[in-house]
Amino acid sequence: MATQLFSRSSRLRRAARWIITGSLVVIATILGGFLWFADSVASLQPPEGVKADAIVVLTGGYQRIDQAMGLLRDGAGKRLLISGAHPSTSRAQIQKMTQTPPDLFSCCVDIGYDAIDTIGNANEISRWINDNGFATVLVVTQNYHMPRSLHELRRADPVTDFIPYPVVNSDLTRKAWFAEPDVVRTMMQEYVKVLAANMRDWVGLGHRTGLRTGEKSEASGFKATL
Repeated sequence: MATQLFSRSSRLRRAARWIITGSLVVIATILGGFLWFADSVASLQPPEGVKADAIVVLTGGYQRIDQAMGLLRDGAGKRLLISGAHPSTSRAQIQKMTQTPPDLFSCCVDIGYDAIDTIGNANEISRWINDNGFATVLVVTQNYHMPRSLHELRRADPVTDFIPYPVVNSDLTRKAWFAEPDVVRTMMQEYVKVLAANMRDWVGLGHRTGLRTGEKSEASGFKATL
């Protein structure tokens, strides 16, 4: 009986072979997808001479905000939204930290305080775009964060033309990024989040807002006055 159970043609052996083969295919697909993702992120470069109606920056580092402010000063967009600012951070603090001229900051910079994650960024940005009637928007965030940011933005607002403007800390195309544990860890974490976002949309799960409040709050009212 035991011999028949584990014979080459037994159902158990066939099932085991299918499971092993399927697992190997899944692992190879995930690994191949990660390599494609990492290569695409490493190849991202900010476009030159780009112009849009407006600029948005997803908070997560001062370098992102500095880059966005530079684009605003250069006239790459008419208005800037800083999305996902911490409620304890004032407009005056951001203006001082970025050394933006007060008149430019006062007239052309809005701050969103409601977003708590990338999904919230997308919803906050979409609301701001609809309020202002923008058609083309520059998106400023870290290069590794750009694929997921664009995914969420295009899900929340499929009409607007979002133009990626990645913040590149170092030129990953000229270095062996796969030999740097911190870079590999960041890439893998972001890749898993991208997979989760695509899986969520594929299975049709409900979307949370990612916002501190469901409606426009007094703090986030996109005020342009100090």
